[in-house]
Amino acid sequence: MYQLKAEHVFKRFGSRKVLNDISFELRTGDSMAVVGPNGSGKSTLLMLLLASGRPTRGTIEYALDSKPLDDSAVRSATSLVSPYLNLYDTLTAEENLIFFAAVSGRSIQGKEINAMLTRVGLEGRGPDQVGAYSSGMKQRLKYAVALLNRPAYLFLDEPTSNLDEDGKRIVADLIEEYRSQSIIVIATNEPEEQRLARTVCRVA
Repeated sequence: MYQLKAEHVFKRFGSRKVLNDISFELRTGDSMAVVGPNGSGKSTLLMLLLASGRPTRGTIEYALDSKPLDDSAVRSATSLVSPYLNLYDTLTAEENLIFFAAVSGRSIQGKEINAMLTRVGLEGRGPDQVGAYSSGMKQRLKYAVALLNRPAYLFLDEPTSNLDEDGKRIVADLIEEYRSQSIIVIATNEPEEQRLARTVCRVA
């Protein structure tokens, strides 16, 4: 079982306090929504959890069966979906999946590619160049990329951004599907997205 623990996390940028005494403990099967108004530090907390920065004070710990994980193990077990992440517009959807799988040390074949694209509602669009995709289609493809490594830690920043109702349903189904095998953290200020998680962490 994987664990994620934050203890008394503070973050400042110069004189500006962004996060103030955040603590929580999650295990495989847990899902948590990080909520708060714009500029409250939701995305900052996600970046700290992704080891893309260090808290000013406090600790963030990852573990497997209570044994600490090093940074390399954390990276290989972690995925992020965010509207600010970029795909390669000059590559096809299939080529994007092959590339990102290789980055994570995996080889992915045609049958698996097709299954993943179908899962996110992009059946038959694999040969299309991603630059021709709508913003909603790109968001769906980001989920396909994020789930390639079957992450133990899945971080979602504004998870239904740019999605139509069918896309939102697919995301809700994916979260339910992966809930039992992952720790899921969702950064949002949308009530509909908050309901995808079982607990809430409020940032001011």
